[in-house]
Amino acid sequence: MDNRSLSEVNQSVEVPQKGRKWKRILAFFGPAYLVSVGYMDPGNWATDLAGGSKFGYDLIWVLLMSNLMALLLQSFSARLGIVTGLDLAQASRKYYHKWANISLYILAEIAIAACDLAEVVGMAIGLNLLFGFPLLWGVVISLLDTFLLLFLLKKGMRIMEAFIIALICVIGISFVFEMVIVKPIWGEVILGFRPEILRDSKLYIAISIIGATVMPHNLYLHSALVQTRLFKKDKEGIKKAIKYNTIDSAIALNLAFFVNAAILILAATAFHKNAYTEVAEIGDAHQLLKNIFGMWAPAFFAIALIAAGQSSTVTGTLAGQIVMEGYLNLRLRPWLRRIITRSIAIVPAIITIVIAGEQALGSLLVLSQVILSLQLGFAMIPLVQFVSDKSKLGEHSIKPIWAIAGWICTAIIVGLNLKWLSSQTIDFIETNTYPWRFILIPFLAAALFLLLYIVFSPMFKKLKEKKEKIPHGDALDLEQIVEKTFSRIAITVDFSSMDKVAIENALSQGGKSATYILIHIVETAGARILGKDIDDLETQKDTENLILYTGKLKNLGYNVQAEIGYGGPIYVIPKIVAKQQVDLLVMGAHGHSGIKDIVLGETVDAVRHRVSIPVLIVR
Repeated sequence: MDNRSLSEVNQSVEVPQKGRKWKRILAFFGPAYLVSVGYMDPGNWATDLAGGSKFGYDLIWVLLMSNLMALLLQSFSARLGIVTGLDLAQASRKYYHKWANISLYILAEIAIAACDLAEVVGMAIGLNLLFGFPLLWGVVISLLDTFLLLFLLKKGMRIMEAFIIALICVIGISFVFEMVIVKPIWGEVILGFRPEILRDSKLYIAISIIGATVMPHNLYLHSALVQTRLFKKDKEGIKKAIKYNTIDSAIALNLAFFVNAAILILAATAFHKNAYTEVAEIGDAHQLLKNIFGMWAPAFFAIALIAAGQSSTVTGTLAGQIVMEGYLNLRLRPWLRRIITRSIAIVPAIITIVIAGEQALGSLLVLSQVILSLQLGFAMIPLVQFVSDKSKLGEHSIKPIWAIAGWICTAIIVGLNLKWLSSQTIDFIETNTYPWRFILIPFLAAALFLLLYIVFSPMFKKLKEKKEKIPHGDALDLEQIVEKTFSRIAITVDFSSMDKVAIENALSQGGKSATYILIHIVETAGARILGKDIDDLETQKDTENLILYTGKLKNLGYNVQAEIGYGGPIYVIPKIVAKQQVDLLVMGAHGHSGIKDIVLGETVDAVRHRVSIPVLIVR
């Protein structure tokens, strides 16, 4: 078992050691762009629209402050991954108690689900605005991007990064045109950078903007993505990697700031100036843009929204994989992990549409960003602790001035959250019936206890690395070894060029003393329904081929049997293996790539988990 973060793409992008310097620099560029799309996802749109329409340009300074915080924290995240070779979830698993890690995992999953909810809703709204699809259809269609992520992962990190950068360009260009169309008052925009005291609804919107901008799952994601680069791990190599990834983060996150600022400026100019002060719904914004500016402004708006939803959904899925593998040391198949994550997001969206109507989705988007903001402290505090600890990062730990800046950012965000949460909790308790208090108060008390544990545990006891079982335990005593011999060997055949390779490898394991069982599965629709009663041309031809294989091997002096199964290979092969009491199974892997691997390439892995004997996979 490979315990590296994102093991399928870990160190897959080689940084050239020779040649032009700019090529080495560009080799590091990419991870921050995947992270940046989380800062311009549809959840940001809802909060920026609400802030701009209600308060004009007043909250631009909150966006700027959030962007500076994001840049600092993402540089910390990249540093952690580069220096330690651990992502944030893996580092937490090493140094915190098990109960704390399980709690942190649950909170991280809630944050990812909230983020994915924003992407689902945003994608559905974008499809509705551009093509007229009903929102319920758009929500269901969003399941299909499961295959997009798997396809991109098979193509490699550089292709995935190029895809994301292309979508970012679409978003950026769309908003350049929006700014030309709406013509903001730039003097008033500049005044929006003045900080002010936040209260009531302004505080609520500010918290949701911070939650939408500084995203907790991105702190996990960035610490894993930087590990996709293969570079020298000496002192100089690590310093350069930190430097170039920091530059990458600065460029990418400033692009994200431009997009967020453009959305808020758009809302302030188009809506607040025209007395539309309650526009938090993306659909309403689109319709008002059409009424005020004609067809082009809403068209660019919808195109950018779809691009934002599609790009951020890819990175959100990767973050979910990182969190699950890091905290729980549990790996699921990528498609299964994706469907679970997307289903968690789709269910509340569908329930909201059915019960409250399509008009409630905008409020759901803003709420999802507040949930993200409430989770931030539980990701920020461990991150700042780890990167400022010399016992973990050595000479690459951050300087005290940056540690202070990190703690100030954390204090601001946690402080704003606690201020808002305390007022909301008091209102809730005063306006709701008594039993609800027994649910809410213990939950909040437990969350506060967890937060205090994370903050103060290093002060009383230095965080010590827990002994990891990698992959599942310590090395065993191998002095007394018994050689394993195989007497009954099964070989799966499908009458392709792979058959010869599989048969040759099987014969080398047992020689002429073993018994060989050739297994072929008829997978046609008729075979799945009729089973052994099927007698079509394909079945007849497969039977003839199997008899031919058997006869040739017998002529060479091998003891061979033939077995034909009918239906799905992942179910039928294990049954034949059990019936024939096989002690070794040999299977050929065809090495499908791209979408073929998703459709055709799951058989070997599925069968391997359904049998209790050794499986030899050959190519």
